Amino acid sequence: MKKAFEIWVPVVLICFATLDASAQSFRVQCPTSTITHPASKPNSPTGDNNSEPPYNGPTQFTRPTTGTTQWAVPTTGTVNGAIKCQQISGGDGYSTMADGTQTFMFSFGPLSGLADVAAGHPATQFPNIFNTPWPGCTSETNCKTPLVRGDPATTDGASSGASPGTAVPAATAAFNWNGAVGLAPEIATIVTVSDIVEGAVALPATVPGCPSTGASSTTVTAWTDAPLGLPVGAQVVISNTTGAGVVTPTGYAGTWTISCVATASALAPSGFNEFAFQYADTATGLAADTGNDTAAIAASPAALDGHVDPRPIMDIGMMNGNIPAPLAAFDEDDEFFLTLTNVGMIMRPDLFEQHTVHFHGYPNASSFYDGVPDASIAINIGASFTYYYLAPDAGTYFWHCHITPPEHLQMGMVGQLYVRPRQDRVPSGGKLYTYLGYQNGNVTGLPSGTVADLRTACSPDADILCSATMPAVNTGATQGLDKLGNPQQYAYNDGDGSTSYDVEYPLQMHGFDPNFHFVGMTFNPEMFVDMKDKYFLLNGRSYPDTIAPGPQATISSDGQAHYSQPLPAIINIPYGGKALLRLVNLSVTEYHTIQSLGVPMHVVGWNAKLLRDQDGNNTEYWTNSITLGGGESLDVILDASNTALLPANSTFYLYTPQLDHLSNDAENFGGLMTEVHICNTVTGGDTFGNTCN
Repeated sequence: MKKAFEIWVPVVLICFATLDASAQSFRVQCPTSTITHPASKPNSPTGDNNSEPPYNGPTQFTRPTTGTTQWAVPTTGTVNGAIKCQQISGGDGYSTMADGTQTFMFSFGPLSGLADVAAGHPATQFPNIFNTPWPGCTSETNCKTPLVRGDPATTDGASSGASPGTAVPAATAAFNWNGAVGLAPEIATIVTVSDIVEGAVALPATVPGCPSTGASSTTVTAWTDAPLGLPVGAQVVISNTTGAGVVTPTGYAGTWTISCVATASALAPSGFNEFAFQYADTATGLAADTGNDTAAIAASPAALDGHVDPRPIMDIGMMNGNIPAPLAAFDEDDEFFLTLTNVGMIMRPDLFEQHTVHFHGYPNASSFYDGVPDASIAINIGASFTYYYLAPDAGTYFWHCHITPPEHLQMGMVGQLYVRPRQDRVPSGGKLYTYLGYQNGNVTGLPSGTVADLRTACSPDADILCSATMPAVNTGATQGLDKLGNPQQYAYNDGDGSTSYDVEYPLQMHGFDPNFHFVGMTFNPEMFVDMKDKYFLLNGRSYPDTIAPGPQATISSDGQAHYSQPLPAIINIPYGGKALLRLVNLSVTEYHTIQSLGVPMHVVGWNAKLLRDQDGNNTEYWTNSITLGGGESLDVILDASNTALLPANSTFYLYTPQLDHLSNDAENFGGLMTEVHICNTVTGGDTFGNTCN
């Protein structure tokens, strides 16, 4: 017979976990403007922060000399970059190894950009996309309706183009929603209106805030049981009820502009001292009510302010962990808001695990957002926290949880981040050398008084670590189109076009120790010293799963298929083109070597730094293999421009020569291997979304 504590301790722990989730404080944050990126941006294609403006020179700042605003603000017309937002969950999930083994994970999952994640793209969004509630979510009431069960981007309906479950829009519509899960309009202010009077009713002169005269036949005066909390000029929504003596016009629910707010109580028709406000109603019909009953409800209009409904957060966030974690990608000069929502671990309700986001190798200006719990904040179960980053130098980074890092990294809490360079936004025909010079202080040709961007300007005499050194030779390279007909993209601000590419593929090298994961799932203490990877993964998959297109599903303990491995690793290069591989090693225990036989590897960046010395000489190199330790990144261009040796419709292999890493916990095939296809044409987009024809 079991002892009492053996029975009741797990029960109590589970109850605590439930209470912790129900007492949640979930929030999201995605402002449409900031001091650095004001709402009006004349140089942006959309006039706001919902698009990337072309790079025409460094952002200029001015400091007001009068008033209370004494910080530097960007000058109108020179604002670079935009605002990007993303929401992720911290929890658990399963993944499937190539031999069929299911592996339990601690992992991050998508809570925004769901359609993009399902298509293999970064989940990072502009504000107008992120701040879009689920279609049909127009009020607090119907936002609580269970529109979607489970992760809508990881169901067969999403991959087949149909909306999943009982979702809105209709089942025939394609799933293309990339907004923040749980985002719901909130009514910030709501009070009960006890009396409503139409006509020339003036409040007593003894009541400050409203004039004693000026009321007319179109004036409506409402008395409330508490201060309205809205100023003159604000919008107020009046919704009638069916209280005694109230005549409710058919379908009445009006939004009005407040013309007067009393700052003290006044005697209402019902005989009680209450608070009053007034508005004008030119279309009469809101009948007078002087009875002591509930006449109406006055409220602020429903608006998005970061409020979320926990129901869809929990429905979608549970067991939706991804390996790798959802991709994050933004541009230099952007401000990035990343919300981490800790939904708890349903398979381990005894664990009250906190989570954080640490951007490894990222030059974060504030330790508050660094994710190291000793110097910043850790997020409890049932809570959210929004990290803020100002985009640093371009390059390939990654991010992971910094709570007991060996355990959480081994269990899968790792993902990729990359920052696109300003050079991508140079106007068509612009000389790359000239525009890099603008960034570094050569402002010849720009308006008088233009100064360099002091945060990123590269002057080797002053900073030997700067990563945007002017090339030693001006090649005359100009901004044009790539092989797919899109504006040319680059890995770095090179000034000479040496890092140009046509398609890009983030590849995360990682490994799993199935014994460690099994012990972690079965309530036993893990022995870190015994940790040894046995499955070796590219984007969370071993060969041959690496070349399977689309997301990979795993049946989890809830009986549902969750596409916890959304990213294939198959590489499609257009004929005569180039593919940028953003390689990171996020293994806890292993060095990894990757080699390419047939397609040359052009290494242009290491640990988010362009390979160039301070005299402007390129130190990039050509090879057929690279080796990375844990926590390192490389930017490698697979160069298929030699069409005589690399014909269309040919296949090559990218794989590890370490034989014990070329297996699925057994002999023969598997592990770190994928295919490189030289395509006749590539269609359907870039990162993981293209098709080889």
